[in-house]
Amino acid sequence: MNLSIANWHLSVKLLVIALAMFGFGYAMVPIYRAICEVTGVGLMTQRDEKAADFARNTQVDTSRSVVVEFDANSRGAWTFRPRVPSVTVHPGELVTVVYELTSMVGRPTMGQAIPSYAPDGSGKFFRKLECFCFKQQALEANQTREFPVVFVVDPKLPADVTTITLSYTFFEVAGQPGVKPSPAAPVQGS
Repeated sequence: MNLSIANWHLSVKLLVIALAMFGFGYAMVPIYRAICEVTGVGLMTQRDEKAADFARNTQVDTSRSVVVEFDANSRGAWTFRPRVPSVTVHPGELVTVVYELTSMVGRPTMGQAIPSYAPDGSGKFFRKLECFCFKQQALEANQTREFPVVFVVDPKLPADVTTITLSYTFFEVAGQPGVKPSPAAPVQGS
């Protein structure tokens, strides 16, 4: 009798541990999203549907300049780089820069770019009209593609911020290897 009570207590403890582990695993995605939202790091980029209207209706602030630095990192078999290391822009000015991505493997690959911004909080003043980070990108074996990023720095950017660093990390994701890549948008004004 004493042994069956001990087994019952052990079973209850194991069940509680299993439920706690399941609950923690289930809660990881919302916890991760909340942490990323607060820190501004690693968010899956959503298209800013209001960015085009914002760019059309924003006055360019020629009284100040902001240096935007570009960085590229890859986690997979690619070379990934911006064509220019930085640009100097006026807040409110529409700017296009180009990133180049080359697959270094003999098979089709699929990837996703995740942006991050420095200093903290500057991402909310960086309005993208077009970006390859809005969706996954497919590359054929040993293919090179160019991707434009069209953006506007919001004139409401605090005056003490004179440099913004936009860093992309390109990760390989599980995809459908036989899928043909969609053509990159034409590059304008680079």
